[in-house]
Amino acid sequence: MRSLLETMAALLLGILIGAAIMALWGRDPWASYAALFQGAWGNARALASTVSRSLPLVLTGLTFAVGVRAGLFNIGAQGQMLIGAVTALSVGLLALPAGIHLALALVLAGIAGMVWALPVALLKLLRGVSEVISTIMLNWVAHWLTLFLVVRKLSDPVRGERTFQVPVGMRFPVIQGELTWAMAVSLVASFFLFWFLWHHAKGYEIRASGLNPRAARAAGISVSRSLLWAILLGGVCAAWAGAIQVLGRFPYAITSDLANLGNLGFDGIAVALIGRNHPLGVLAGAFFFGTLATGAARMGLRGIPLEMIQIVQGVIVVSMAAPEAFRLVRLRRKRGGT
Repeated sequence: MRSLLETMAALLLGILIGAAIMALWGRDPWASYAALFQGAWGNARALASTVSRSLPLVLTGLTFAVGVRAGLFNIGAQGQMLIGAVTALSVGLLALPAGIHLALALVLAGIAGMVWALPVALLKLLRGVSEVISTIMLNWVAHWLTLFLVVRKLSDPVRGERTFQVPVGMRFPVIQGELTWAMAVSLVASFFLFWFLWHHAKGYEIRASGLNPRAARAAGISVSRSLLWAILLGGVCAAWAGAIQVLGRFPYAITSDLANLGNLGFDGIAVALIGRNHPLGVLAGAFFFGTLATGAARMGLRGIPLEMIQIVQGVIVVSMAAPEAFRLVRLRRKRGGT
């Protein structure tokens, strides 16, 4: 209950600060907010767009959240997401039976995400290298590797601004507007991790290792194994975020500047913080992010400058993420930065 009250108070603070900024800019803040929520929730198509935008953020948010539960600051979701996207696209372009195409793409994307995350675990466990440093480096390697594959190997010669499109039979079926059955991947991952972390012995060991590694070791828990589990699970989730962005959203391809993949991995950090690093809270945090992204377009139609929209969005997100971020900093200091 306390966490919920803190989150609601932070949301209210962010909205009020955003309103003050818009008022200073000479705009009607309440009409602007009304446009935002109307654009995000005003009809079935708008709501479908909001949910669709939130789906990959659920998965990258889970990557960060499960890492935090193990005592890690895993910011490698961006690179793992890119690897998952290009893997899913590559599988999607193969001539395979329609019945196994989609499932195989998800399986191989998940494996690719785990493989990409594995060096982070090995460097952490064998050499004591901070996961922050190794994930930052691997994010850049993944970025340039994906860009090379997209531009040089998978580019559509007719439409040079993107890769070949995934065939229709390989895509997630459409539910409404932009929303597809990729939603099932995000929901299953979120509820599975909730069950795993809170109702399975291995999940208990992961959380115990994150809360107090020394006490966990004294209780006979392998902290190293818990860290490995958390990093690999995070790799799967992040890779699936990239996969569903390619297989479940237009243009069903990867643009040559990677713009349709954006910063989903980094945005997932804020999503996890808003959701208090709880798998079910991440669902709410991602939906909130989707609301801001979809509603911003409606605000723009009212003549509100893009810069102002981004400032207001940033203020609200920072206000909501800050309490959990400060809590994590205090927790790491108590553990001596381990």
